[in-house]
Amino acid sequence: MDYKLDMSAMLAIHQALRRDLERLGRIAARPDGNGNPAGLLQASAGWEQFKKFLVAHHTAEDRALWPALREAVAASPDQLAIADALEDEHSVIEPLLTAIDAAAVDPDTGHQRFGDIIDELIAKLSAHLKHEETEGFALIDASLTPAQWQHFAAVNADLVRPEAPNYMPWLLSEADQATLDAVLGKFPPQLVTAFREQWAPAYAARDVWKGL
Repeated sequence: MDYKLDMSAMLAIHQALRRDLERLGRIAARPDGNGNPAGLLQASAGWEQFKKFLVAHHTAEDRALWPALREAVAASPDQLAIADALEDEHSVIEPLLTAIDAAAVDPDTGHQRFGDIIDELIAKLSAHLKHEETEGFALIDASLTPAQWQHFAAVNADLVRPEAPNYMPWLLSEADQATLDAVLGKFPPQLVTAFREQWAPAYAARDVWKGL
């Protein structure tokens, strides 16, 4: 679908989140030497990055996207219901991150619920991303001004800027060429050079998901 607003960064974020959800699914299905997949998760820096960047993205949406969208569609009950639902879906996701961490360090019963909580996170976050893409993007595109969309992008950028050397390689790891071109085309040449020559190689060498 063609949009008047540039959705390339949002789509790249969704791709990155789905990529990591697939890894989480593999972790949940692959026990470590103790028969407890939580050990694999705890050993993966990728889990900490996934949580950090997911929370940053949702924080940016909660601060700068959903309020603007709800105001823009306030006169339409049907459209307002979509905006409200998209915002409400965030409330069930972050508690699951906390629950996964709690299960991972619970030596008694954690292993019994660990896989189920990861499955729930995968299901609910995947459904939220799909909902944004099937209904949210079109509503955002039709309702927000370019200035409002740019403000949301700026808020998101401010939240992840301190982590830029990790955030950009995380965002673009395994991305196709079209996504790379679309996202990197927004950045100044010196930042693109840093990404290609320093940040991406260093990120790849870290193997943050331990080969998963």
